[in-house]
Amino acid sequence: MADEQVLTVDIISDVMCPWCFIGKRRLETALAKVPDLNIEIGWHPYQLDPSLPKTGKDRQTYLSDKFGGAAAASTFYEQIKEAGKGEGIDFAFDKIALSPNTLDCHRLILWARADKLQDEVVELLFRAYFLEGKDLTDSKTLVEISAKAGMESDLVEQLLETDSDLEKIQHQVDRARFMGVTGVPCFIIDGRFSVNGAETPETLVAALLHAKETQSNEPVSEI
Repeated sequence: MADEQVLTVDIISDVMCPWCFIGKRRLETALAKVPDLNIEIGWHPYQLDPSLPKTGKDRQTYLSDKFGGAAAASTFYEQIKEAGKGEGIDFAFDKIALSPNTLDCHRLILWARADKLQDEVVELLFRAYFLEGKDLTDSKTLVEISAKAGMESDLVEQLLETDSDLEKIQHQVDRARFMGVTGVPCFIIDGRFSVNGAETPETLVAALLHAKETQSNEPVSEI
């Protein structure tokens, strides 16, 4: 029987971060090992590159600017592809034509929270970008994802045409940096412990169990 007291896991991530996709898979493996824990997951925004224009940037230009050339980028992403295979993720980096500004993606994730569909939306965003090479700056892509996840896609379409919650998302991104988050994924457990990076399921299990063992009945501050 699951424990009644909730243990929160707040995940600070960016949907253009491949390690965040890997981290999600490793967390899922960890959670399967502690089925008796009553865990509540929340997703929070981060931007790996806030300088990207709203319409994104040509992928090859982006990689050239970031790594200094295709060869260096290829070496870097080969390591990620190998790590992804270990988690059942077949990264298709060659399909990605555009490096996106992810603010609208984070708005969609925020809106999904009310329907308890954040995890579904995050999963679909990761798959759309890393497996299918879809343009995450295109509102049509985001509307399609919202529909697949079970959200009210008509409402999402209308909201994306406005600046609704943009300021809130930017504030949350800034707050993560103020908290000292310099890389993602970052898992904050019970508002007290943080696990930085796509750590192994065993490390995550140990962190979850430690948080549970030391959990008090006092409310913790929200992320």
